[in-house]
Amino acid sequence: MCRGCYHRQPCGCRVFRAEEPRGGRRIPRKAGGRALTDTRAKCLAVTGATASGKTALAILLAEALDGEIISCDSMQVYRGMDIGTAKATKEEQARVAHHLIDIVDPTESFSAAEYAALAEKAALEIASRGKTPIFCGGTGLYLEAVRTARHGAPMESDDAFRREMHALAEREGNGALHARLAAVDPVSAEAIHPNNVKRVVRALEIYHLTGKPKSENDRGASLENPRISICNLFLDFSDRALLYRRIDARVEMMAAVGLFEETERLLKENKLLPGTTAAAAIGYKECLSALRGEASREEALEDLKNATHHYAKRQKTWFSAKPHIRLLADENGEMRDTDALLREALFHARAYLKSDL
Repeated sequence: MCRGCYHRQPCGCRVFRAEEPRGGRRIPRKAGGRALTDTRAKCLAVTGATASGKTALAILLAEALDGEIISCDSMQVYRGMDIGTAKATKEEQARVAHHLIDIVDPTESFSAAEYAALAEKAALEIASRGKTPIFCGGTGLYLEAVRTARHGAPMESDDAFRREMHALAEREGNGALHARLAAVDPVSAEAIHPNNVKRVVRALEIYHLTGKPKSENDRGASLENPRISICNLFLDFSDRALLYRRIDARVEMMAAVGLFEETERLLKENKLLPGTTAAAAIGYKECLSALRGEASREEALEDLKNATHHYAKRQKTWFSAKPHIRLLADENGEMRDTDALLREALFHARAYLKSDL
């Protein structure tokens, strides 16, 4: 079998398999040492940066493999936030069944653990009907939560500590808060952007509650999910400038079809409350700045493009470090032919679905 892949013969594919964590999943063995077949439900995932073409590829895979799509996007769970989160259109959702879109009000909080529980349930239900569950999205933390089954009893919280940390950020700036995290958990600090105050505060809160860094707690919870397995097809770009041009074009398209108007409607409906995840989402945050008169619409769109570029870089870093099969979306400075990309994706997907893992 191809090393780290699912093909019986060497295939030359671009594949990365992270080492199994110490104490990780072990396949049961019969007497004599022969491995039993893994009975976990097999899922595919199509991941990658914003505007990389994930949705289009996932829909084509679902149509070819009799699959259904499970959204893996932390913002697409929110109702009414359609344009800014680039949800699958009604026409696309009519072609293939989609799950975990529009399940939470924008005023509510929603965690990776909550997502993992719902996503696993959806995947098992889809598989029970003989169909292929296909995760699609760019929220790596959500996919990792499913892959490692991190949805047991939620860790306790300390609201007073959270308020204290948010006050510190307001008083001394996001950098000061991030520096505090770097002092106790440099691994998490490296992974979390200083402006992502919510995640910085949560990492500090975990250290405050457990006396251990969040990164250490994460390692202790990194066993593979015993009920489902995931083959991640990571849609990557060799030409970053091409991806950025696609991002910029998407931002302009979002503005043209009503991103500012959608944000204004949500604001009037009291759905984008200060301090909520939805109000801080890329796209809505910049539009809110323009609606408040803090920036022009042109400036807001430039800020949105830059913020999305930075987010795309972080997405690439995340998925590159996780188990994946790499699919290149571009070739010689242009997008690859859709049929060729689909053939390559199906080559890997079918080998995985037929394998004993």
